[in-house]
Amino acid sequence: MTTTEAARTVSKTSAGDNVRWSMPGWMITTISVIIAVALWEYFGRNANPLLGTYPSAIFVAFLDMMRDGRLLQAFIESSQPFAAGYIAAAIVGIPVGLLLGRYRFLESAFGIYITAGYATPLIALVPLMILWFGLGFMVKAVIVFLLSFFPICLNTWFGVKAVPKTLIEVGTAFCAPQTQIMRGIVLPATIPYIMAGLRLGIGKAVIGIVIAEFQTAISGLGGIIITSANAFQTAEMFVPIVLIMVIAVALTALVGWLEKIVAPWQSEIAGHDAA
Repeated sequence: MTTTEAARTVSKTSAGDNVRWSMPGWMITTISVIIAVALWEYFGRNANPLLGTYPSAIFVAFLDMMRDGRLLQAFIESSQPFAAGYIAAAIVGIPVGLLLGRYRFLESAFGIYITAGYATPLIALVPLMILWFGLGFMVKAVIVFLLSFFPICLNTWFGVKAVPKTLIEVGTAFCAPQTQIMRGIVLPATIPYIMAGLRLGIGKAVIGIVIAEFQTAISGLGGIIITSANAFQTAEMFVPIVLIMVIAVALTALVGWLEKIVAPWQSEIAGHDAA
């Protein structure tokens, strides 16, 4: 085979791959979810109902819990401290990360505490949080804040450290003040890292609210999980679990959508495999 023929073969193969994988991403995701749910339904029906369940039974339990209002009430009880803790973590974590990454003195003085806090098993501090803040709204919000603050702050911090030094030097050469360098150079370059931190923070916040409801007052979605498990009502137990998963996926998608708005250039320069 000559070099020209080999090149044509590679070209045809690449073209075939492009055609093969031209299906939109959302369609691939939908097909994947449908297959996963179908397999779960098939194998779940053969499982012991005390040890497992299946999607159709979960859906029936979901409708029953919506009719009697339990699920809606639990969702409200969980969503309020979740939103308060996560929003507070973003409001505090992003500026702290920007300052740590931009100023060496602050990084040297306080960076070790952020790193140590991220590495600490914060779940072990829940009993202490209960002693400090009681069993109500505040302790849930604080636990969510603590778990989501550190990934948001760390990603922002490392994002600032990754800003090319030449960009900052250009701003300095034009006598731009520090506030303008931060706002016009550092912050735009750090947005992808901030968004990644917000995504990670969502997962940590979800874990935080469930753990808080497990170990504090048995209420909210976590309370339904505990009470249903104790009563061996497996289908009802899975309703809040699936709902939490759906909410987490939706919030993560929302952050991705916001990233496209505030950093539209990122999708053009990202090294994403087209296949």
